[in-house]
Amino acid sequence: MAVFIHDTNIISPLGFSTDDNFQKILSGKSAIEQVFIDDKIGSVYAGKINEDLFNNHFQTINDDFKGSRIVKLLIAALSPIVEKNPLKNDSVLILSTTKGNIAALANNDLNAAFIDQLAKNINSYFGFKTEPIVVSNACTSGVVALSLAKRFIEMEQFTNAYVVAVDELTPFVVSGFQSFQAMSNEPCKPYDADRSGVNLGEAAVAVFVSNENRTESIQILGDANINDANHISGPSRTGEGLFLSIEKALNEAQITSDQIDYISAHGTATLFNDEMEAVAFNRLNLQNVPTNSLKGYFGHTLGASGLLETVITIESLKNNVLIPSFGYQQQGTTQQINIITKKGQKTLKTALKTASGFGGSNSAMILVKNVDHVRN
Repeated sequence: MAVFIHDTNIISPLGFSTDDNFQKILSGKSAIEQVFIDDKIGSVYAGKINEDLFNNHFQTINDDFKGSRIVKLLIAALSPIVEKNPLKNDSVLILSTTKGNIAALANNDLNAAFIDQLAKNINSYFGFKTEPIVVSNACTSGVVALSLAKRFIEMEQFTNAYVVAVDELTPFVVSGFQSFQAMSNEPCKPYDADRSGVNLGEAAVAVFVSNENRTESIQILGDANINDANHISGPSRTGEGLFLSIEKALNEAQITSDQIDYISAHGTATLFNDEMEAVAFNRLNLQNVPTNSLKGYFGHTLGASGLLETVITIESLKNNVLIPSFGYQQQGTTQQINIITKKGQKTLKTALKTASGFGGSNSAMILVKNVDHVRN
């Protein structure tokens, strides 16, 4: 059974719709700037949603709602999707996040900090009849959530799924990445020789997935999620988990690596992640495929990143445009990959989205817009 991604929506520092975000990226706008976190941490380079602008936006959705900020972000992301695609009795909500409402711990609200409670709050707000599903698998979570939606629909467990993803920029998250000494003290430069680490960001994203082949829908042609169990935080030096994920996704899609037109990679701008990806892409003969990282535009939005970047990948496919990898100037990996340096038009049919995360998790997804590729 074929599975398709339809309507999408992004809430990020760059805008409050998919089109807003895509147009900002096309214009070369980055959300990364110095953000004050608190008195202990000080300021870091990150992508932060403007509170006043978001509050004004949320008032147009529900000016009476008094819930937490993270719930408002999810409601804002999902509301236009539900309006266009009314819920069915067997519709399912799949939530992707790494930390959920971690800010609740600062207020000693333990119950609100549980991720399952966050999912139930969104489930109840929109009136889903089924139990929500939570995916929290490090920074592959957004892609894994889409994979899960695809597989449930293929198994006819649900006819459609509303996949949402969110993570906030909080002192807890920032301090955690600082402890890894992984934070850059300047805007990040994925794959660049002078890269010095990651910038964090925040976003909420929603997509509608179903078995209906609509005009301009994008098919999920293949997917795979492999854990190489290399290290709690360090990626495999051979790229084994990512290599296997891409290989299995290609096999399911019944295509070869030379049919991939574009790669939206993970690209955190840390020394080891970017190197690992270059190794994996070369092992699969993907080193000449135009490739970018979107982290220079948004920062690393953790559990939201995979879904956020998938949505931008979809827009690239639909508009036949290659987006530069923001911050990249010169090759910084031992094996060469084809990093996009200038915005350009190219006929795009098939894209590969990859993601990697702590604990050895890796994901790959093949997206296609060409109706000739659509399989039942």
